[in-house]
Amino acid sequence: MKIEFEHEYLRELYEEGKASGKKYRFQPQVIKQYRKVVDLLYDAPNTEYLYLHKSLHYEKKQGTLAEIEAVYVNMQYRLEFRSRLEGTEPDVITICSLLDLSNHYKK
Repeated sequence: MKIEFEHEYLRELYEEGKASGKKYRFQPQVIKQYRKVVDLLYDAPNTEYLYLHKSLHYEKKQGTLAEIEAVYVNMQYRLEFRSRLEGTEPDVITICSLLDLSNHYKK
């Protein structure tokens, strides 16, 4: 898949291992796991491939969040994204647009 970053802090976390804003500070093990998940998204040919990795708990949201999909980074954090297809057969590319790295249990 091709990856796009909706927010600069997601790009910084992936490329540099830290974000410049104080709001987006994460523990080192969360950043390490986030980078692994993004690498796996890069390598995935499409979103259906994510079902094969049970530890990701890939899901398509329903209701008001119907256009959003999510995978687990760890038991506490989720990576939310949107995916779309571009191109025509046989050259269809899945583009994954990363939205947020969120604490699943924090309100």
